[in-house]
Amino acid sequence: MTLIKSISGIRGTIGGKVGEGLTPNDIVQFVASFGFWLKQKNNQSRKIIIGRDARFSGDIISQIVSGTLRSMGLDVVDVGLSTTPTVEMAVVAENAIGGIILTASHNPMEWNALKLLNEKGEFISSKSISEVLSIANSNAFEYTEINSLGSYFIKDNALHEHIDAILSLPLVDVETIRSQNYKVLVDAVNSSGGIAVSHLLEQLGIESIELINGEPTGIFAHNPEPLTENLGELQAKMQAGGFDIGIAVDPDVDRLVLMCENGEPFNEEYTLVAVADYILSKEKGNTVSNLSSTMALKDISKKYGVTYTSSAVGEVNVVEQMKATNAIIGGEGNGGIIYPALHYGRDALVGIALLLSHLSTSNITLSALKKSYPAYEMFKYKINVSEEISLETILERIKDKYQHFNLITIDGIKIEMPEAWVHLRKSNTEAIIRIYAEARTYEEAKTIALEVCDLLA
Repeated sequence: MTLIKSISGIRGTIGGKVGEGLTPNDIVQFVASFGFWLKQKNNQSRKIIIGRDARFSGDIISQIVSGTLRSMGLDVVDVGLSTTPTVEMAVVAENAIGGIILTASHNPMEWNALKLLNEKGEFISSKSISEVLSIANSNAFEYTEINSLGSYFIKDNALHEHIDAILSLPLVDVETIRSQNYKVLVDAVNSSGGIAVSHLLEQLGIESIELINGEPTGIFAHNPEPLTENLGELQAKMQAGGFDIGIAVDPDVDRLVLMCENGEPFNEEYTLVAVADYILSKEKGNTVSNLSSTMALKDISKKYGVTYTSSAVGEVNVVEQMKATNAIIGGEGNGGIIYPALHYGRDALVGIALLLSHLSTSNITLSALKKSYPAYEMFKYKINVSEEISLETILERIKDKYQHFNLITIDGIKIEMPEAWVHLRKSNTEAIIRIYAEARTYEEAKTIALEVCDLLA
């Protein structure tokens, strides 16, 4: 059993011993600590938003979370089966003091998590999560007395409000999208994307929509991380023809991956590149992605004469960097689009609307759009963390071997080479070390990554 506490929230496997997984006892402890922390920060309101993806444990955990928050004297607004970006936007719409999203994102169905939001509907900072964990570790929270117990309210229109806000964005061209008569295939991995993506596409005027794995049962039909190797059914149907675009999302609908009309993967690294290309063609502004994302965004930014900067991995880090540089578009290379004109959070739904606007106004196929971007290949590798591995020792070995290259150490270590890079870091969501490398060819990227792997022995 596993329990991971990081800027990505409190994430663990269901069951097992207390303190070793996401058990009911652990859920109560961390939710109560977060509620207590929120009350210390804001005594003007008692409202907090909760929502969940469709994973099998979600309903049970939602009940535990709701009861705990109400026992802290907080008023719960439950948006129910939803998406991460929908909950984030609902926090602001309801003037709440924070929110909790019940989702383990791309992790398998035996996982779940508590993603913690501040009053802006954004993930709390590393400093804030440390404060919450400190409260939890010392049990320094108190429940409220009987006369101050919180209320419970179901909000069933949060997704509609989210989609309405997307449709009202100036750069979302509904009429042009409708005029293309697109045929769209969607893999919703049996989670809330089956509802959310379908509704968005309908509102964008798309009449031909086919869902695979569209029932929100929470029994994931395949590995829920939307990577090409997990999207065999989507790819096969796209290769058979009859669709203009293939769409895949993760269980909580904050990551967007595309499949071309011929079944060729668009590559999750290029989702942000394509959306940024569209945004920058209409408006001048800076861009941000994390250290493990493709160089292509930097190239696109240079094309439009704007500044690109990188951040540590993690949505909260990207958002902080975007605010610091006044970026108008940013995100992560895993298919995460952050568009501040809507909100500061990864959002597959706004990514779909902007991508379809780009595709329809360009009047080209998705495969042709892909060919218009700088071509890079990425190799991704991971190793399990063990007690024998000292990341500090590894970093010193890397610094010594690659001392003649530019080294970035804000998040693990990234080695920048001419037209290539390799990044090694501990994961925020799994007990692993990730090694990503990018170069002009896959073989070159693989060679660079495996050279770094040799230093881990």
